[in-house]
Amino acid sequence: MPDKPLIALAPMAGVTDAPFRLLCSQKGADFTVSEMISAQGCLTAPPSQNAYRFLTHVEKGEGPVYVQLFGADPVFMAQAAAKLYGTGRYIGVDINMGCPAHKITGGGAGSCLLQTPETAAGIMRAVRKAVNGPVTVKMRLGWDSFTAPQFVRMAQNEGMDMITVHGRTKVQQYAGKADWDAIAHIKQIVTIPVLLNGDVFAAEDAVAALRHTGCAGLMVGRGALGNPWLFAQIKAALQGENAKRPSRTEVVETAIGHADSMAAWKGERHAVIEMRKHFAWYIKGMHGAARLRTRINQLGTLAQVADALRAFVLEAGGDEPH
Repeated sequence: MPDKPLIALAPMAGVTDAPFRLLCSQKGADFTVSEMISAQGCLTAPPSQNAYRFLTHVEKGEGPVYVQLFGADPVFMAQAAAKLYGTGRYIGVDINMGCPAHKITGGGAGSCLLQTPETAAGIMRAVRKAVNGPVTVKMRLGWDSFTAPQFVRMAQNEGMDMITVHGRTKVQQYAGKADWDAIAHIKQIVTIPVLLNGDVFAAEDAVAALRHTGCAGLMVGRGALGNPWLFAQIKAALQGENAKRPSRTEVVETAIGHADSMAAWKGERHAVIEMRKHFAWYIKGMHGAARLRTRINQLGTLAQVADALRAFVLEAGGDEPH
């Protein structure tokens, strides 16, 4: 295990937008990755279009951000990569070879590229030529079997700077356990950095995963939902220190601050709706959370939500750790 493993925020559609990335950066993520962006959509959407604007926005004060692209055409991928990297907002480009969603794989992109190695190689080669900066790949163990070894060798040969491997196949989706043994094997095949992704929900998971695989670091995905403190907790655990848990008051005030950032960015109406899933993640595990979640989903302003959250946590014991 390296002395200072990279601890990063994994890309998640509908989650890793600018306000959430900013929060995770502030809480200790070494770098973050944007939501996946369609290469073809990037090239055809007018810059004024809200969907394009929101997906490509980087908040002032964010730490290092990679932009993640998906697509099945090397030319479109290269052009979109050059366009987005050229804005100066991002430290590099990440190629999506791991998304298992049918709407992505149905077009030949995401984890479908694990079935078409020639196309995958062409995409990596084209993006590498188009971008004068770090180019990385996020992938899975394979489509329905362990074919990752051939892909990581190919990625290294095509000049990729780093690979992140989710320890499941496409067919598994998110079922079962992430296969850390397979990732450890992949780590031995290449000399470029390999990051682990999958089943890191607590600081102890991260320490165990890094010791087991010897990876250069890891990406935290679902484990960060409602828990941006996980990055600092992992770093503390790697130093042999106790991972500090936030109090319930801190959790709720962080959630409210997150919502305020979302409202400043997209407006309150959008923030009220988009933050509902985040509020549910923040309060998960607290006694009475299900009842509060139902109530929050019926409220129309962030002020009402904030009042409900503060009243709830006061009753539950605000100074108690979550």
